[in-house]
Amino acid sequence: MKKDRTPVDLSSVTTYPLKERINKVSVHDFARLPESEADISAFLASLPKILKGSDFLALVDAIVTAYQNKKPVIVMMGGHVIKCGLSPLLIALVKRGVITGFAFNGASSIHDFEIALIGETSEDVSAYLQTGQFGMWEETGHLMNTAIQHAADTGIGMGEALGKQLVEMNAPYNTSSLLATGVQYDIPITVHVAIGTDIIHQHPATNGAAIGEASFTDFRLLTGLVEELEGGGVVLNLGSAVILPEVFLKALTIARNLGHTVSHFTTANFDMNQQYRPVENVVKRPTEMGGKGYTFTGHHELMIPLLVQAIMTRL
Repeated sequence: MKKDRTPVDLSSVTTYPLKERINKVSVHDFARLPESEADISAFLASLPKILKGSDFLALVDAIVTAYQNKKPVIVMMGGHVIKCGLSPLLIALVKRGVITGFAFNGASSIHDFEIALIGETSEDVSAYLQTGQFGMWEETGHLMNTAIQHAADTGIGMGEALGKQLVEMNAPYNTSSLLATGVQYDIPITVHVAIGTDIIHQHPATNGAAIGEASFTDFRLLTGLVEELEGGGVVLNLGSAVILPEVFLKALTIARNLGHTVSHFTTANFDMNQQYRPVENVVKRPTEMGGKGYTFTGHHELMIPLLVQAIMTRL
């Protein structure tokens, strides 16, 4: 006999105040730019022009050249980039006009949103999972789902709606938020999610249709950014192993299908381990028609500050 199955109703889910949560990451521990770049210049000059040493300098040159030629520099990033305290460095590149767009996965948007709200993020999953509290934080779920519903209702992307929510409520730590900075500096931030992967999908206010609509709008917006990469743009993938490499490949396919050549651009993947999808879908396949792809393996909290400092020094 076939068993009758119905979707779980989330309206009875219990949520908890975000301020009561114990977090692992605080804005007070985030990275900062040094007051002087003189020592960084000397360090860059000392790097061996061999293997990854020459690759790194070539990537920095490609990013600076893209900036000078007003070509796109798109940063795709996973949530650990924010959890490693690197938002201030990326914000500095936004303010200098180097980064022209971001693509987030769902985790990136959540960690950034929580940083803006309370200056902290990254709960203890193991501890809260045992009590059924993991991810059940009222402010995160309610505010983000409200913004996402607004995005679906008004036809804007998820990233823009989340950033506008933070700006409109004047969140206490907006200066450390990429979402808020994107709105303030008119830099597009698109958010690409899979239903069920993010804690805000557990909240009673979740509307799956709204999430799909808002993220689909962002997918089409990202495709528009990808169209402009031809002839000198740059795409950096910072720590997304699955979602963003797949999204990027589809956006590139659509751009070329619509008649845009999109070749002769630079890509790079930064992560602790080089995974199949970033290597194939970001570094190799997209640049086969012309361009260059790089891989750099290491901890975000070391590699990304090095990259940002090198760019700022060359500028």
